Amino acid sequence: MKNIILIAKREFLTQVRKKSFIILTLLAPLLIVGFGALIALMFKANESTHSFNVIDKSGLFQNKLKSDENLKYIYLPEANEASLKATLRDMQGIDGLLIIPKLENNDFRKLEEETKLLVNKKIGFGTKNDISIDLEKVIRSEKIKALGLNETQIKDIDKGFTLKAENVVDEKTEDNDMVFSVKYGLSMILMYVVFMFIIIYGVRVMRSVLEEKNNRVVEIIISSVKPFELMMGKIIGVTMVALTQFIIWITMSVVAALFLNTGFAAMNENLPVGGEEAAVVTKAFDPQNLAAEVSHTLLEMNFPLIIFVFIVFFLLGYIFYSAMYAAIGSAVDNETETQQFTLFAILPLMIGMYGSITVTNNPEGPMAFWLSIIPFTSPVAMIARIPFGVPAWQIVLSTALLIGATFLMVFIASKVYKVGILMYGNKATLKELWKWIKN
Repeated sequence: MKNIILIAKREFLTQVRKKSFIILTLLAPLLIVGFGALIALMFKANESTHSFNVIDKSGLFQNKLKSDENLKYIYLPEANEASLKATLRDMQGIDGLLIIPKLENNDFRKLEEETKLLVNKKIGFGTKNDISIDLEKVIRSEKIKALGLNETQIKDIDKGFTLKAENVVDEKTEDNDMVFSVKYGLSMILMYVVFMFIIIYGVRVMRSVLEEKNNRVVEIIISSVKPFELMMGKIIGVTMVALTQFIIWITMSVVAALFLNTGFAAMNENLPVGGEEAAVVTKAFDPQNLAAEVSHTLLEMNFPLIIFVFIVFFLLGYIFYSAMYAAIGSAVDNETETQQFTLFAILPLMIGMYGSITVTNNPEGPMAFWLSIIPFTSPVAMIARIPFGVPAWQIVLSTALLIGATFLMVFIASKVYKVGILMYGNKATLKELWKWIKN
């Protein structure tokens, strides 16, 4: 045990003393936020205003197709249709011509079939879809008017229905769309973080083992410690590195949530009289207020349990898969040969991750249950479920099975590691690995 601690300490200190570790740990959250902002800006930068001439023979759409920052409609007299078609190719600043036929006998289907959009350049699917939606809104309104309804009645028909749900088990007063959205987002983030870190740090263990094996340094180390102690020391050392990063990031996230939650409280106190409903729209489009509301929702969840389950399942899942990666690194001579074996480590994680997307739609369904119980997928699936609430007995059962599977995987990996770490020149096969495990 002493040797394992010494090796783990060396691995840990070697990693955390690197400038890259310090910079990445402190800046990674900012880089992620910045990357998201950059993607949003790139989408925004690729937007442009499209202008279309409109010839409305039906008379239904006059001044009803509203121009905005992305779409501009210019109404023209019907008499200009032929000349506009002829000169459309050479028009500057005009992207196309929208021709709407006459409406005969309230035959809206025929009007839709005969409506044409002539363009002189390539336009995106989104632009074409926006025009279709604008036309659809006007036609829908005209169809309802034909039934004898006025504008007020039309607006009342279009009014959405908000269903308020109360979870009597979790004793939540309300489980609205915002709460579900926050849970869904948190579930996806935690699941993806665990998936990526298990792979990234697992590969780091594999490369460390492979490097020492190729440099023949391991032959000197093995003379002082047992192969099992060396393998476990490396796994635990890198595990502590990852855990250190997570603790720092979790602390930063909680502090940020508390700070934004203070802003949320102040925002609610300053709501205008009788304006809580009116302020909803304003808050929805204010990024600062939205962030404050999200933080408030997060802090109302069982955050200590979420953090505890996240850390436990990450640690156990990481040790489970790192043992597998360490065995792979010891069994081959170069990184090229690792490709035939790493699939066995990546595939179960991918099944857990993509299967967990269905978990968010039905957190208590049979797929959600089994993915969060089976040790190969539970490190990802259980973390995806935990924001939605998981019965205590399922958490205990899943943890117990994962602990048992982790010990079994470490035992199997140690058998492979003990033989493979000193094997050179022989290309490992599945049959050969099976022999090492049985011996």
